[in-house]
Amino acid sequence: MSTTFQLSELCARVDLPVRTVRYYIQEGLVDRPEGETRAARYGQRQLEQLLLIKKWTAAGLSLQRIRELLRGEAAGVPERPRARGALDVLSRLYIADGVELLIDPGRAGLSPEQVRAFSRAVMQAFDAATAHPNDSAVTHSQGASNARHPDDPMPLD
Repeated sequence: MSTTFQLSELCARVDLPVRTVRYYIQEGLVDRPEGETRAARYGQRQLEQLLLIKKWTAAGLSLQRIRELLRGEAAGVPERPRARGALDVLSRLYIADGVELLIDPGRAGLSPEQVRAFSRAVMQAFDAATAHPNDSAVTHSQGASNARHPDDPMPLD
């Protein structure tokens, strides 16, 4: 059985006023509930629609643009324009001389653990791409799959 909510429960979950949710329903941005008046029940679909609307309005999208996105009439959400004076926290991964990677974990939606795992994978891919044919024979003969050269950067663990 799927979870259903009364209007007040739904509004509490998405942190929006009842009046706003009713407006979104009236405008066709959110599906109508099952039932009428106090017996109306809202489900997971309405919850997800409201969460998307909230996210996109916070990103500065118009209700018309949100309507297009919800209907699948437009592809992708445009990046929010950066405001003057905005700060970004970036991770810079030093891979080798002349090879660095900038990661914006917030925009990429990556947790610190995911950034570390991604960084390790990038380092391994770079090592594999730049390995000399003799290096793999030495590594395999030693039986060490994660042997590293003394000049290689330390792992990000």
